[in-house]
Amino acid sequence: MTIAFEISDDAAMPFYLRLANAIERAIVDGLLKPGDKLPPQRDIAFDLKVTVGTIGRAYQIARERGLTTGEVGRGTYVRAIETASASTPVMGGDFPLARGLGTAAPVEPVIALDSTASPDVDQAEEIARTIAEVIRDCPRQIIDYVREVPQTWLEAGTAWLETGGWRPDPANVVPTLGVDAAIQAVVTVTTHPGDRIAFEELCYSTVARGATTIGRLPLAVAMDEEGMLPDDLDRCAARQHPRAIFLTPAANNPTAARMSLKRREEIVSVARRHNLTIIEDNVYGRLMPDAIPPIAALAPERTFFLEGLSKTVAAGLRAGWVVCPRGQAIRTTVAHNMLSGGRPFLNMEAAARLVLSGAAETVKRRVVAEIAARGMLFNRIVAAPTTDVAAAMPFRWVQLPAPWTSPAFLLAARNHNIRIHGEDEYRPVRGERQRHCVRIGLSVVRDRETLAAALTTLKGLIDSGSISYESVA
Repeated sequence: MTIAFEISDDAAMPFYLRLANAIERAIVDGLLKPGDKLPPQRDIAFDLKVTVGTIGRAYQIARERGLTTGEVGRGTYVRAIETASASTPVMGGDFPLARGLGTAAPVEPVIALDSTASPDVDQAEEIARTIAEVIRDCPRQIIDYVREVPQTWLEAGTAWLETGGWRPDPANVVPTLGVDAAIQAVVTVTTHPGDRIAFEELCYSTVARGATTIGRLPLAVAMDEEGMLPDDLDRCAARQHPRAIFLTPAANNPTAARMSLKRREEIVSVARRHNLTIIEDNVYGRLMPDAIPPIAALAPERTFFLEGLSKTVAAGLRAGWVVCPRGQAIRTTVAHNMLSGGRPFLNMEAAARLVLSGAAETVKRRVVAEIAARGMLFNRIVAAPTTDVAAAMPFRWVQLPAPWTSPAFLLAARNHNIRIHGEDEYRPVRGERQRHCVRIGLSVVRDRETLAAALTTLKGLIDSGSISYESVA
């Protein structure tokens, strides 16, 4: 099957946009009718001598304009369009106007594959219902400062953070305004300006940048497929004397490396030998297919254990908890309140009710199922993950083939209105080793069809090499 309509030869316009415009014009003129199936992307790419990614981007734009519909495996079909007509005005010859925007030119939305917040699984209804109940039951508390922490908030944190046979003591639990605020509070409590903090050489570097703003100095420790290397941590601790370690042993962001129980025990041994505080971020822990005892269970005297709802229920709730070593809860609470301004009653009460009612766990199961479905799309279009941990994550860490570099691929993706993260985003300090990898998020895009189109574009870029993008001199 070949294209039965003309494509503009306007060299000033990207080819994928000219093709999308041609598809729209063919539908407006009746050359393509509702129910017609468009040619497979690989066939059309061969006929036109362009990359599959270029065709995927054109098809994606057609879907975004409401012209077509379809799904991976079935194909792309023309929809019945009421708003398109032969009188649709155009600008610049073949450049169509965005519907509903008068004389404005179309604005192409950026597809955000750079976030790992929980996907939309219709949890808003449950959250709205819970918030309405809080407003009804606690009208005075929601308009005032939080002066006392209800016991239910501690019980909710205890229940949500239980993992691997370990259950924290409610007396050591501190409710927080999300996990990021909790981490900065812990950094403030456990270190002083000028102190060093050890990070894995690839990690959630926002923590390192945040620590830098308050005068702490990050240093990078080598890692392998299980995360931080105990021997290199021992070497760094002996030479540079950090005060704390930041770890994500349940699953590293961005590599999805997961620490075995043996590795966790080795890290604890080094931490005790050098008297290091351990900051254990378990934000991806509840997505894992099984639970290993956390470092907090192995070394409760020196470990701050953190988790929240952002990856499994709703990032917008900004609700989290930190389990502190005995005697550190009050100091952590004060530091958290001074840095963040305190905890909104509405957020934390709603979060506690969602957890204690079981609703949060129900949402989490739907989130896990949705991430799995999106992961299957990635497996089919791009590549299958190499571990069960990687398969459970709301992102994929992709090794780019030569001659791609991470910055060049980011630019190529951005030229196709797709936003992803390169490896430099995850460096706590500047390093010499280049992996030529990117992280592609799967969870935030609203629907699987848009995700599939974006992944098809990225796969086309990966396969076709760096000739697929043009930099600006």
